[in-house]
Amino acid sequence: MAIVGATGLVGTTMLQVLQQRKLPVDNLLLFATERSAGKLLKYNNTEIAVQALNANSFDDGINIALFSAGAATSKEFAPIAAKKGCVVVDNSSAWRMDTTVPLVVPEVNPNDVQNHSGIIANPNCSTIQAVVVLNPLHKVYNIKRVVYTTFQAVSGAGNGGLNDLQQTSQKNPPQHFPHAIANNCIPQIDSFDESGYTFEELKMINETRKILHEPQLKITATTVRVPITFGHSVSVNLTFENPFEVAEVRSILQDAPGVIVQDDPANNIYPMPITAAGTDSVYVGRIRRDFSEENSLNLWIVADNIRKGAATNAVQIAELIQN
Repeated sequence: MAIVGATGLVGTTMLQVLQQRKLPVDNLLLFATERSAGKLLKYNNTEIAVQALNANSFDDGINIALFSAGAATSKEFAPIAAKKGCVVVDNSSAWRMDTTVPLVVPEVNPNDVQNHSGIIANPNCSTIQAVVVLNPLHKVYNIKRVVYTTFQAVSGAGNGGLNDLQQTSQKNPPQHFPHAIANNCIPQIDSFDESGYTFEELKMINETRKILHEPQLKITATTVRVPITFGHSVSVNLTFENPFEVAEVRSILQDAPGVIVQDDPANNIYPMPITAAGTDSVYVGRIRRDFSEENSLNLWIVADNIRKGAATNAVQIAELIQN
């Protein structure tokens, strides 16, 4: 097995998750840029030297490679790895909407793993946590429309985002975000397209459709960067084809894989980034009927964007491959 982008925020978390989930690994190789070559990273009771990624890196019979090194690196090296018999689980946006590449959330569409040709895409962090909750409800009530509003932690932008939150001041202008993020919310994640949507918003729309196998599903999204280190929150408004009872919705979600219901507002119990950080579950609460529209529901969904939203989901896909 290999991790590409092993020294980055997601890459180092992949290393931790591999250890914690005790995935069988006979030999682990770590790759990054030339700048990081030689750096030692701990795995179990050993230290592994990071190697510089190149076209020959996959010559040694690597069976699975977890990529988290950006779209350009994935476009260049994932096909090379796949041609040499390696299954790539890619965390970038490079392959997500490629019709020949499955886009997988193990709690939602695990069987899609079987349709790969050497590359499997890991979805966008906010999409992952949303569809884990939407899927069991869609099976029962048939979702007609989805409205997403996200509140996304700075770690979703990697170490650059974390540095901006920690270091931005009047003397230190932001280096990563277009505006200061400390004491602020920025209603822009990624760049804008001609429609006025950001590419992050379009990712959520298109990836949700692909994962749920609903290409015509009506979805809109607004994504916002907030001054939180770890943990994305998503406010979701759903409209169903079928009528529902809120108590039944809670029961369905309590039985859903990967979901923890925290929904006791009378006692101030609901999901929050501060409690989701460092965990692998998806938390849902504030479950309530939307009285303004027939068969409509409001939800509040929170998860650790670096773990379940990236590293853990990738490792779970690797588990499906091994099984």
